[in-house]
Amino acid sequence: MPGLLRGVARTAVVAGTATAVSNRVSRRQAGRWAQQDYDQQQQAAPAGPPPAAQPVADEMTVKMDQLKQLADLKAQGVLTEEEFAEQKQRILS
Repeated sequence: MPGLLRGVARTAVVAGTATAVSNRVSRRQAGRWAQQDYDQQQQAAPAGPPPAAQPVADEMTVKMDQLKQLADLKAQGVLTEEEFAEQKQRILS
């Protein structure tokens, strides 16, 4: 019986050590991959400032969205024809 316990204890120690080593290797490798990804992103990043956004296109998109919402309200019967025309004129001006 003591031989059996000694064998089980030895197996537990070996398995525990193997698990600890495996976890450490995995963490170290993940850290290396993360560092490589970070380095690649830094090298791929453009050196100059990003191109300026087109404010005219953004403004037009906002107006189109507002007009669509306004049309939906009119279709639902929330707005009358006069209210719709007034709000449409306000958005477009």
